[in-house]
Amino acid sequence: MPQSEIITGLDIGSNNIRIAVGELSGDFDQLNIIGLAEVRSAGVSKGNIRSIEEVVKSIISAKTKAEKMTSVPLDRAAVSVSGSHIMSQSSKGVVSVLRSDGEIMESDVNRVLENAHAVSIPANYEILHVLPKTFSIENQTGIKDPIGMNGVRLEVEAQIIEGQSTHIKNIEKAVNLAGFAIDDLVLGCLAESECALTERQKDLGVVLLNMGSTTTSVLVFEEEDVFLVKILPVGSGHITNDIAIGLRTNIDIAESIKIQYGSTIPGLIEGADEIQMSSIDEKEDGSFSKKYLTEIISARVEEIFSLVDKELRSINRSGKLPSGVVLTGGGAKLAGIVETAKRVFRLPASIGFPISVSSAIDRLNSPDYTTAVGLVQWAVANHLSKEGPNIFGETLRLIFRKAKSLMSFLNRR
Repeated sequence: MPQSEIITGLDIGSNNIRIAVGELSGDFDQLNIIGLAEVRSAGVSKGNIRSIEEVVKSIISAKTKAEKMTSVPLDRAAVSVSGSHIMSQSSKGVVSVLRSDGEIMESDVNRVLENAHAVSIPANYEILHVLPKTFSIENQTGIKDPIGMNGVRLEVEAQIIEGQSTHIKNIEKAVNLAGFAIDDLVLGCLAESECALTERQKDLGVVLLNMGSTTTSVLVFEEEDVFLVKILPVGSGHITNDIAIGLRTNIDIAESIKIQYGSTIPGLIEGADEIQMSSIDEKEDGSFSKKYLTEIISARVEEIFSLVDKELRSINRSGKLPSGVVLTGGGAKLAGIVETAKRVFRLPASIGFPISVSSAIDRLNSPDYTTAVGLVQWAVANHLSKEGPNIFGETLRLIFRKAKSLMSFLNRR
């Protein structure tokens, strides 16, 4: 590996396009984020590309800002995929171990994962990720890392994540036209889990909940395995729509009101209860009460959380995840949302920020950038493979975690 390397994450959202630029030193023990850029996205609706030309312009704008900030030309990126078209299913694979002495090698793990890849998927869909959950060697089950063990027959239980082919091809085309080669296409919330969750949280049981503009992504981990992937077609933009209707104003003013005065719990925003609309926009007249605004917001937030809890009930995990709920995305910045999450889910709740990275940029400490930074960390794991981008990223991240643990141990000595 080079002494240092620049790695880019490109998060394409319905409201914003964000880029994170990371610098990886030769020992790969610490990732430093050296650049962040954000622009309003155009041509994207509900996670789907509606206009290639507009998306290309938005990506180029973000790319230009990131290059000015870092003084580094950017030509490759790991890119997020999201949207309500995302599906997942379980699969199994089995292979015979090739070595005569029965020792299981990384090539055997990749072969069994490729075997699990052979699953029936809907028309116009393709596989984004094959994520191993547990391995089995003969009668020994529940194995997390079979490399180095001995056996004749290797099996795997895996989670298959699929995306709509047309959507994926549109993303690829837009990103390429904007001047980026694609290192990997990654499910946004899966990349996000790389930087917003700890290994202990994933082991004990946690739900990562990203409240985007038009979708809410739900990712459940237990014993470090992906237990549930679900993209709900409702997000923080629906809160803005509710405010616009309730206060009889336009979307832009409703968004400003949400950012400035929005809360899920009455009394959290200081100042008088009655707000003049002219203080938001001099062309507006009338007024609204913060109490009424809170009622509008809390109704929609509780509805979104109830839909998420319904998904948790479907896998018998409602109220049963010890590490609770980690909230990310723009919607996570609403005042009082952590308290509301604790009440609805009956679990601990917190805001997710990028962790395990260093940076001098203050904006990094925000739930907005978890996906972009997570993409950088995902790409770091894949850089450990000389074969380049690989859908079996979980195996590579396992190696990456071992390397990081070894470096941390050596640094403590």
